Amino acid sequence: MVDTNRITGAAEELGGKIQGAVGDLTGSNRNSVEGRAREVQGEAENLYGQAKDAIVEAASTTRNAIDDVAGQDGREIKARVREAQDAAGETYERAERTVRNAARETYDDAEDAYHNLGNNLRRGGREMTYRVAEHPVAALLAAGLLGYGIGLLVHGRN
Repeated sequence: MVDTNRITGAAEELGGKIQGAVGDLTGSNRNSVEGRAREVQGEAENLYGQAKDAIVEAASTTRNAIDDVAGQDGREIKARVREAQDAAGETYERAERTVRNAARETYDDAEDAYHNLGNNLRRGGREMTYRVAEHPVAALLAAGLLGYGIGLLVHGRN
């Protein structure tokens, strides 16, 4: 039995990989970061679905084994199995909350990193604009030397 969390997790993970790759190819840091975050979130949801399937399967197998051994008179054993299933359900719910919180925190951290990068780039651009406006001749000379250096590197010296 395949849980829907596994399917949506795998789809989200694939979508994240694609978005990240497209972001890398186009030079879009935002798409790249968002894609990586979606990929991690999808992987977490897929793992959650796998854990859920394993717990359901183990509980079903245990119940069937107890029913085979206990028969009609195994009320005490069946009660203990129900207690174990309840405990497993609680553990499962805690694991689900933990995985979802971790995925949410990872996504938030990636989003914060993206915004901080954008702010730093804008600040650097403003500083560069200010410096060029303050010293236009020096900026022109630096740009010319940089262009000349790149030209030498590209074409080599003859």
